[in-house]
Amino acid sequence: MVVGLGNPGPGYAANRHNAGESVVAELGERYSAKFKRHKANAMVAEVKLGPTRLVLAGTNSYMNTSGGPVANLLKYFKLPPERLIVVHDELDLPFETVRLKFGGGHGGHNGLRDIIAALGTNEFVRVRVGIGRPPGRQDSADFVLRDFGAAEKKQLPLVFGTAADAVEAIVQDGLVATQQRFHSPE
Repeated sequence: MVVGLGNPGPGYAANRHNAGESVVAELGERYSAKFKRHKANAMVAEVKLGPTRLVLAGTNSYMNTSGGPVANLLKYFKLPPERLIVVHDELDLPFETVRLKFGGGHGGHNGLRDIIAALGTNEFVRVRVGIGRPPGRQDSADFVLRDFGAAEKKQLPLVFGTAADAVEAIVQDGLVATQQRFHSPE
């Protein structure tokens, strides 16, 4: 299962905090997926990636309350947390950077914090989409809820495409091989 984190509604759609949802939307476009409302308070589509059935999801809840919908989706689809890939924005990575990891803390990310609390474990894969740090003394909470700048918007198709490629590679080749591929210097 691949869950893209973000906030609901058109007012948040282009925010930095919605990078995860944008990556899942990119995956949905690749597979002509039809997202449907799910009782777990999420939008869900099922696609085939080779022999693997893949559930794509975005919660209809706010970022800080992502845990309940994610936990309910895992329960509904009878998947353990280890089969979960969460795609999210990452302040601690430079813009355009995509990094992958398994487990670890929430790093101050409230969506991850809520998912870890709801699942009772941090043992799931994360695809971290770098959005950079706020300029000057701008508050991080304000920064993540702002839209990307004009120069950044031109790069977003490549960034979201790279993150979607990473998700596909994790599913097909496993995390370690994908990390070696995506983390190696060009």
